[in-house]
Order: sequence, then C-alpha cells, then structure tokens
Amino acid sequence: MHRRQITDADIGAVADLLAEGFRRSTRQNWLNIFAKLSTHNTPSGFPKYGYLMESKGVPVAAILVVSSLMHMNGVARVRCNLSSWYVSPAFRSYGPLFISGALKSTDVTYINVSPAPHTLAILQVQGFSRYSDGQFLAFATPFTPSGGARVELVTGELALPFGAAEQELLRAHARYGCMSLWCAVGDEAFPFVFRPRTLRGLLPCCQLIYCRNIQEFVRFAKPIGRFFARRGRPLIMIDANGPIPGLSGKYVDGFLPKYFKGAERPSLGDLAFTETALFGI
Repeated sequence: MHRRQITDADIGAVADLLAEGFRRSTRQNWLNIFAKLSTHNTPSGFPKYGYLMESKGVPVAAILVVSSLMHMNGVARVRCNLSSWYVSPAFRSYGPLFISGALKSTDVTYINVSPAPHTLAILQVQGFSRYSDGQFLAFATPFTPSGGARVELVTGELALPFGAAEQELLRAHARYGCMSLWCAVGDEAFPFVFRPRTLRGLLPCCQLIYCRNIQEFVRFAKPIGRFFARRGRPLIMIDANGPIPGLSGKYVDGFLPKYFKGAERPSLGDLAFTETALFGI
C-alpha cells in the first residue's frame, strides 16, 4: 500500500475510481472537476488534485483536496477543502489511515463542507469540529428598496475598487460560474460572491460564497435580494448557527453542516475556493 499525490497521469484511473464510488456521477463529471482543479492557483508544496492510495500500482482510494491561499485579517494562510473521498470496499480498513495522511500539515486549516452522514464519526475521530450547524434561507423580493446602494455584477476586466487579493477572488469565482458582485454606497464598496443553485431540485436560489462578514451582508441584504429576485432567485442560502438578526427568512438546523480542523476557525459566509464554489457541490 502506498499513498501519494495525484498527478496528471493518474487522472483517468482516479476518475474511474470515483465514478465507481459515486454512482450518481459519471467519469466525465470527474474529468470536468479535474479540469477545473488544473487551473486553480494551488499554493506551492500542496497537492494540485489531492491524494491516492494504490495497491500494486492500481488506485484503490482517492481524496480530492482544494488548497488555496486565503487572506484572513491581513494574514495569508493556507486552507484545504477535503472533497469527494472514496476507498474501494476491499481496502476500507485502510480508509482512516489514508485520510489521516492527508491531514499532516499542522499550520493549515482543513475544512469539510459537504460531509456524508456516514463519515461524521470519522471526522470526529480525526479532530474536526462543526462550525456551521445549518442554513438560513433569506427571503428576497423584487420590490425591495435599495436604500441608495448600487449592486454591480463583475464582468470582463473592468477595474474594481478592491485590493489585489479580493479582485482576484471576485474574478476567479466569476470564471467558476459564480456571480461576483460588489455593492457601493458613496465612496465605499463591498465584495460578495454567490453560487446559483436549485434547492431540492425545484426552487431556484443562490448560495452565499463570500463576504467579509455576515454583518456586511445584512447591511446590503435588501438591494442584493432585489438583484436576485428580479432574476428569478427569491431565496439566498447562508451558512448559519441560528436565525440571523436583521434578515427575514427561515433557519433550517442540520441542513448542510460544515466542519473544520486547525487553528483558524472559518468565518460564516466564506466558502471561497471550496468545492461549492468551483464545482457547485
């Protein structure tokens, strides 16, 4: 048994393995995900795609990892999103050891934003803690007053009123298929990113992917809500641990909980450069 980073030469075999483990996804789905990871700006020394475990040269386990350099309170830190892991049935006893090997860096924050229910016990053993208990569904209407705020969609290469890190964040997420916005009042501007989704396969909505803090979203919830409601998306999903003061909507406990391990507890409303943003998972 041997664990190592996934390389370009492994992509076809790992796509086959993941298609075997995730029956609702096809090989082409996984090849598309690898294509997106290939263009992601991965920090030096971290895996471009993730890790595999092989037996006699054949992959028998794989975990995708989205590693990103995040700027938190003016400090650059690496955050690794563990995504889509699978171990072939004959090698399941090696699963916990394989996953632990992907968590070896002590100065990194690891997150899992879409854990399967049967993996929660493993997460606890590995030292993960829940940081988001559920989702707040904020109601939006097309007739809400804007309060004088302007909402602009990031398109093309127009100059943005932000520092280099946030400019790249907004532009990168627009390339991923997200909707990158900025809200302006007077001389102030505030960045936001949302992912269009369909709730329960029926209701068009959008999910908050990035804001500096939830209070800024609350401040601009009305003009942002109006922006999306007029585009046929009357709900905005937000990571939360209960009802959010200042917002109209409904809190759903236990819906899409999220976990982390490391020194830097993730902020609610920050799913930038995660599988949710890149792949729509």
